[in-house]
Amino acid sequence: MPVARAALHDAWNPEEDDALVCLDVQQETHDVKTFTFASREGKRFAFKAGQYFLFDLEHNGDAENRCYSISSSPHRTNAFSVTVKRVPGGKISNWLHDTLVPGTTVKANGPLGHFVRPETSGRKLLLLSGGSGITPVMSILREIADSCEPADVVFMHAGRTPQDLIFRDELACIARRLKGLRLQFLPETVAGEPSWPGLTGRISKDYMRLAVPDIAERTVMCCGPAPFMAAARGIATELGVPGSNYLEESFDAAVIDEPEIPAVQEASAKVFQVTFSKQARSIDVSGDQSVLSCAKKSGVRIPSSCANGVCGTCKSKLTSGTVDMNHNGGIRQREIDAGFFLPCCSKPLSDLVIER
Repeated sequence: MPVARAALHDAWNPEEDDALVCLDVQQETHDVKTFTFASREGKRFAFKAGQYFLFDLEHNGDAENRCYSISSSPHRTNAFSVTVKRVPGGKISNWLHDTLVPGTTVKANGPLGHFVRPETSGRKLLLLSGGSGITPVMSILREIADSCEPADVVFMHAGRTPQDLIFRDELACIARRLKGLRLQFLPETVAGEPSWPGLTGRISKDYMRLAVPDIAERTVMCCGPAPFMAAARGIATELGVPGSNYLEESFDAAVIDEPEIPAVQEASAKVFQVTFSKQARSIDVSGDQSVLSCAKKSGVRIPSSCANGVCGTCKSKLTSGTVDMNHNGGIRQREIDAGFFLPCCSKPLSDLVIER
């Protein structure tokens, strides 16, 4: 489908626009592809490096929502790219890799997210990524390179093998022309490339101390699988990085475990019946608890990710009842007006019927 030409002042409005056209598909590694999208009406995008889009997709007749970080530079406003790793058994990642071609129209909400560079100028950065977690920090580095701003950046990327290092060649090109960038690759093994010239293994306190001796002076921005980020967080703390200088992003499924409500409080809190119409299930939810946390504990199936109203993955249709919802940008006002809500950040004010 051709993309309409729009005037330069026509900007993508997250509250109104949602139609995107795929312009290009690029194979990055054997199991990673980059998909580039433009507004169907030719509108311009304004986003911050590190943000993401929430895609509203359909798979076998079911609505599916997935968050994908933007990997392209915000200086390119006519289009944006997301980079997706094929997940074994993953419904949507496999559908994207096998089915999505240029010309395909999809819907998405965004840009969203707060994983962005601190505005304080002159900050030294450590961009730390594992696997496909490279996508938001790649957007940040591309922005720095495109703006020709002075840089003091260490970019450290870990992967399973040298062949799994996403954007490896482009990163090497950026490092050759961007003064102040130090590039560190850390494959876990040398499988497929026995002549690999660098170190191998996993991040550790000793490795980080050698690779980034001034880490305590840097703002650390980290994205990757949950175990990778847990290790990075612990290492950064041990090496003196203040908590205020450590930022991370992840869309791994969140483990929701709200604290137990004391017996006295529990007795005074009103309990409501919440019915999930498609699953023919009803559960009791206290007015002091989120709908999603109780649903998870009761075995009710609701897709979820961030658990704090940012990503919108759990978005559901509320067909009856009212809730107290405190979201962080994961749902648009027009969706709220149409009866949708986010169970992860909503507490019941009455009995509810949810279309799930």
